[in-house]
Amino acid sequence: MTEFAARVEQVSISGIREVFEAAGEDAINLGLGQPDFPTPAHARRGAIEAIEEGLTDAYTSNKGTASLREAIAAKYDRDYGLEVDPGDIIATSGGSEALHLALEAHVDPGEEVIFPDPGFVSYDALTKLADGTPKPVGLREDLTLDPATVEDAITDETAAFVVNSPANPTGAVQSEEDMREFARIADEHDVLCLSDEVYEKIVFDGEHRSPMEFAETDNVVVVSACSKTYSMTGWRLGWVVGSTRRIERMLRVHQYAQACASAPAQYAAEAALTGPQDPVDEMVEAFEQRRDVVLDGLEDAGLEVPTPDGAFYAMPKVPDGWCDAVLDRDVVVVPGDAFGENGGGYARLSYATSMAELKEALEIIDDATKAVR
Repeated sequence: MTEFAARVEQVSISGIREVFEAAGEDAINLGLGQPDFPTPAHARRGAIEAIEEGLTDAYTSNKGTASLREAIAAKYDRDYGLEVDPGDIIATSGGSEALHLALEAHVDPGEEVIFPDPGFVSYDALTKLADGTPKPVGLREDLTLDPATVEDAITDETAAFVVNSPANPTGAVQSEEDMREFARIADEHDVLCLSDEVYEKIVFDGEHRSPMEFAETDNVVVVSACSKTYSMTGWRLGWVVGSTRRIERMLRVHQYAQACASAPAQYAAEAALTGPQDPVDEMVEAFEQRRDVVLDGLEDAGLEVPTPDGAFYAMPKVPDGWCDAVLDRDVVVVPGDAFGENGGGYARLSYATSMAELKEALEIIDDATKAVR
């Protein structure tokens, strides 16, 4: 008898957290993946009013309150022209739980899950925790995921593939043509397309499209959250959208692991979705301005970096020893290999911090880059 389950022994603490632990208290943090803006006032009021009215004292429906799911369904109609039944939505404890539910409900032991490399750290770990087999695939030069690469990787053992746009850690945004192809691949190969759209509103160039818009079957499941769009990372409120049969299976996992998402967070999310969207627009505009400053600074330092069209990350190619040299100078960045084997030779920088700190950090980065060359 073993002391611990093998699936737990296959995963470790995120490399991102290791970098945080190594940083000093006065370090400039370009590793943090969360907006530095306050949660919109109307979202906070939504939670406060619900608490004061006694609406948060009991469990909600396992799927979430009816009014929140109606607000989420209305969002998909408004944004993508999709008719989503509120019954085909589960409110979750952040996008992370939504990813977990989707993989647990669709992956049998040993089955493959294809995902981007470099890609979000949870894809590999959650696949292993579902007893699946991770199958990372490389990206194009512009750090987008090529549908042809995904299709070539599919075998009889493939249960699902993950699409993430706008992407963490790269900031890349997939084109409409790509999203149409991902939908086609899911339909023709009868595999699940798990579309992680947590950064869907943070787009600077082009627009975000969902593969669910183009699918002819129910083989697309969408995960999103309030975390990034509404600067609500601490509220832990996300959701998963799928067909009735897929939601029913994911609900079986959710109701035993979580019962329901936090009631106050649900009311805050409803207010965020139905209230004024000006704070989102202002935040995205600020991120775009910061992105441009970061790109200029990295290029001035002699670093090659694909232009990120969304999210709030830049991923430059860096020389050996660069990440350590930057960290030694009290600027926190995340080594690219924290996001997969193909991330080696890159680093992820988050520009979800003030313009003043970004400019100071870029001066330090310029100095560190000269030191390792």
